[in-house]
Amino acid sequence: MTRPARYSAYGLARRGLTGAAWPPAWRAHELRPSYDVVIVGGGVHGLATAHYLAAKHGITNVALLERGYLGGGGSGRNTAIIRSNYLTPEGVRFYDRSLTLYESLAADLNFNVMFSQRGHLTLAHSDSALRTMRWRAEVNKLQGVDSELLDPAEIAGLVPHVDVSDQPRYPIVGGLFHPPGGIVRHDAVVWGYARAADANGVHLHQDTEVVGIDVVDGRVRGVRTNRGPIAAPVVVNCTAGWSSLVCELAGVEVPITTYPLQAAVTEPVRPFLDTVVVSGTLHVYVSQTDRGELVFGASVDPYPSYSTRGSLEFTEGVATHVLELMPALAKLRVLRQWAGLCDMTPDFSPIMGRTPVDGFYVDIGWGTYGFKAGPVAGETMAELVATGTTPELIAAFDLARFAEGRLVGERGAAAVGH
Repeated sequence: MTRPARYSAYGLARRGLTGAAWPPAWRAHELRPSYDVVIVGGGVHGLATAHYLAAKHGITNVALLERGYLGGGGSGRNTAIIRSNYLTPEGVRFYDRSLTLYESLAADLNFNVMFSQRGHLTLAHSDSALRTMRWRAEVNKLQGVDSELLDPAEIAGLVPHVDVSDQPRYPIVGGLFHPPGGIVRHDAVVWGYARAADANGVHLHQDTEVVGIDVVDGRVRGVRTNRGPIAAPVVVNCTAGWSSLVCELAGVEVPITTYPLQAAVTEPVRPFLDTVVVSGTLHVYVSQTDRGELVFGASVDPYPSYSTRGSLEFTEGVATHVLELMPALAKLRVLRQWAGLCDMTPDFSPIMGRTPVDGFYVDIGWGTYGFKAGPVAGETMAELVATGTTPELIAAFDLARFAEGRLVGERGAAAVGH
């Protein structure tokens, strides 16, 4: 990857010592009348696709269009948990490749993304849940992914603040521990990919909304934006929350329903929670940031909506369930809460690849687990666009599977285990 001089160690030292002005991390460009590839969506998926198109395939005449600011959608409204302990072989292989890319991402982008592999623990509160954990553990091991079942005593040793007694309404009977899992700084991932794509010549256009997609004789010809039209033989939909609406602009129907997903963060406290803790039964998960804040999340709201406002119902519910797991947190204060939009498919797996419109590709339908897939989604979509061949890792996630009955059911590993 080409790195301009402004990113060199000398440049950092000179500005630190002299107080010289810092240049923008990426540049603003005039909108060209045509590009080889147009990517719709300025989150981690769109940015990663743009980066790998340029860095791995030499395709640099690329426009990435974001109607707001980079990372302002789902990439900026998530809890940034990384894991690969899914249920289906297709899902495990796919997310494990993404986890591998995250492990070297800071070095690859020359930008600290603050990936902390602290482990991911999914709790079981019933015999049926424990059977699912055992199933996932075996599928993971067959794919070479590190996952193991723990009993309550082992869970207590790993996370001392979790109540493993028989007093709670839903006692803990075991759990699935995934050591490679962890958390990452979502803003840093966005900035790192944006800076790298810009350094390789990709045009990043913020405040540029796609209002139409031109299709002639079954083939995409370009897009129309609030800043003018762009001709392009390839358009890639990498949006979240609005993906079905963007597909409608091209005349492509997708089986997606959009739901809000809420999260909250507490005041910072002394670090005590090394592992990400998830309970599907209680619909809650919790992790602690490097600054000491506890990040709480739950399942998606029970109704479709495009609202990103928080609700008191969520705060009451998530606080109740967190305290069932960790009663010692009763006096912590919640500082803020937020909501993002999740595009849910019938089988809880994404839709990736070609569509009935030639040249119009999709990387959508990520539900609650899109951020962890950003690197591998970008890598595989870039390969598809550059070579015309669908990578094996995403072949199972095509749109046609819904009509042909080839579902990739990930509900057992994705319901709340973000």
